[in-house]
Amino acid sequence: MRTESEIASQPDCWRRAVALLPEVAGLLPAAGERVAVVGCGTSWFIAQSFAVAREAAGHGETDAFAASEMPAGRRYDRVVALTRSGTTTEILRLLSLIGGAQPTVAITADPGTPIAAAADALITLDFADEESVVQTRFATTELALLLAHLGTDIEPAVQAAERVLAEPLPAALTDGRQFTFLGTGWTCGLASEAALKLRESAGMWSEAYPAMEFRHGPIAVTGPGSVVWMLGPAPAGLAAQVAAAGGLMWESGEHPLAELVRVHRVAVAVGRAAGLDPDRPRNLTRSVILDGAGPADPAR
Repeated sequence: MRTESEIASQPDCWRRAVALLPEVAGLLPAAGERVAVVGCGTSWFIAQSFAVAREAAGHGETDAFAASEMPAGRRYDRVVALTRSGTTTEILRLLSLIGGAQPTVAITADPGTPIAAAADALITLDFADEESVVQTRFATTELALLLAHLGTDIEPAVQAAERVLAEPLPAALTDGRQFTFLGTGWTCGLASEAALKLRESAGMWSEAYPAMEFRHGPIAVTGPGSVVWMLGPAPAGLAAQVAAAGGLMWESGEHPLAELVRVHRVAVAVGRAAGLDPDRPRNLTRSVILDGAGPADPAR
């Protein structure tokens, strides 16, 4: 089953990304540059995580946009486009609109696609490419590369992911009827990505919020069968409030990237238990290519 094998390969892919970094570091944003990171779907959430992590590391102002929503009037020292397929319509439209006005670099799995001509520079992670429609290892591998570029030691995350892959899945997670993922700082993007995996692979009701925002309304849906899954440390008192509402607060203490690997496993397990095929998710294609799409609206 290809999705499971791709999920299991993530630790090795992360190590390969770190080994590749010296070759491609000059193409990635330098410290002090004002940067925009763009993507669609999963890539947008990875862009959010990197943007927050880059600013927190003191490397410079960094914005993240869905490719369809980046304001055309903004000017940046570099635009980073994330696209596994290299064929996503919104990414190609945006890069066409930017033209040569701002330096652009794309991270992709396939250099033999239109993205190679659309971006000024290309970073290829072909070893992390996937047959699956649902992204798992490509997304986490590009984030591992980007975090390593900021000076993050990825090895602890690699070792944590190896532990997560070796452990059986807790019934408390696979029996959940509704999932809410929470993050803080750079893990807010991971929380959104985790919720997307449950929707894509298992067709489940899932949500994502900054952890402190959970108490400002979203806790109302929490009850028996709800799983509130924290990616990173939880705010003080939150676990008690989730328990009082009847939900399960899941905090493993593992690295947030490794926890995303656990989410991948849970999403596939829940999907298969429901009679779905995570290798062929409903209503999804590997790349969103819009027929007859014209140029992006320059007024945006």
